[in-house]
Amino acid sequence: MTFSLATWNINSVRLRLPLVTEFLRRYAPDILCLQEIKCPDEFFPYQAFHDAGYPHVAISGQKGYHGVATISRLPIELVERRDFCAKGDCRHLSTIFQAGGLNVLLHNFYVPAGGDEPDPEINPKFRHKLDFIEEMRLVTAEQGETSASILVGDLNIAPLEADVWSHKQLLKIVSHTPVETAGLESMRTGGGWVDLMRQAIPEPEKIYTWWSYRAADWEASDRGRRLDHIWSSANLSPKLKGIEVLRHARGWDRPSDHVPVIATFEL
Repeated sequence: MTFSLATWNINSVRLRLPLVTEFLRRYAPDILCLQEIKCPDEFFPYQAFHDAGYPHVAISGQKGYHGVATISRLPIELVERRDFCAKGDCRHLSTIFQAGGLNVLLHNFYVPAGGDEPDPEINPKFRHKLDFIEEMRLVTAEQGETSASILVGDLNIAPLEADVWSHKQLLKIVSHTPVETAGLESMRTGGGWVDLMRQAIPEPEKIYTWWSYRAADWEASDRGRRLDHIWSSANLSPKLKGIEVLRHARGWDRPSDHVPVIATFEL
């Protein structure tokens, strides 16, 4: 069977609901993981997703900030909403689903952005981000003969040189500092995770999933970063058919500053 999964930091699901439903109509992933939904559970637009053919929804939301949601055509079972760093933020959701004879554990993450100053001694937001990544080491790529794992989301770190428009100019900019990139890559490899986006699109080819709202013309300046990621356990990586980054979505009406990323598997 062919199975597809998308991840997208939507930057307010209610504000951008028309974009999300149009995306689902045009691209029809089996599962969509959203981050930064910015609404509590009771105000999530469940019916719109049901009407779009996605009857299964798991959510960890809060008013005005953060929040993640996993929306699926396939039955999903909630496993955990983990409170990383004991902050009370809604930044993680894990579910399990069945596809191609596998039980797949799916983690949906929204990692803290970290503020502007890359010094944990003077910036508590950056300290929080580093602590969050350290605690993510507990999330490993579980796998077996009939099981596998996927981790997706806005991880707010562009780990490789080809993940940013200028490696040298961004070395002191939060999201690409050495302490962040080394921490994320150490967590990924230590947990047994495979970076599927870079498996499909190897360096030195650039990959961007985010362009700042501050740019007068995001497309002309093209100062992007790869902040959104799709990882899997090693037993799923040979089944990856392709990765699609919807760059043009950054130019949609009232867009998020992130674009959707779609992974397709042959299971």
